[in-house]
Amino acid sequence: MGESGLAIKKTYRVKRSKDFDQIFSAKHSFANKRFVVYKLKADQPHFRVGLSVSKKLGHAVMRNRIKRLLRHAIADFSPYLADEDFVIIARRGVETLNFEEIKKNLKHVLKLSKIYVDGEND
Repeated sequence: MGESGLAIKKTYRVKRSKDFDQIFSAKHSFANKRFVVYKLKADQPHFRVGLSVSKKLGHAVMRNRIKRLLRHAIADFSPYLADEDFVIIARRGVETLNFEEIKKNLKHVLKLSKIYVDGEND
């Protein structure tokens, strides 16, 4: 999947409301100060991710910037992500972070949820 490192193909995205509801109803959530992650075990050969950025975080341009940075970070992490469905919810304060800080916080919450798996212990 990581041919360009910038895009997440449509097959790697959770888009339908029904899929979001299924993931939320599983009630497997993990959080840190900047993100909440809900996950659901899935029978598929790769992960799927959904993004949720509230209007409380800013206008459309800001929300789209946050989603773009999250997709970029996920594309960077893709070789290390478990084959599960998950939804990332951005919390207040994410709008002030730069890409490296977003990536660090996202990696932390994905490790808590055991979605991010590799040999590192950081």
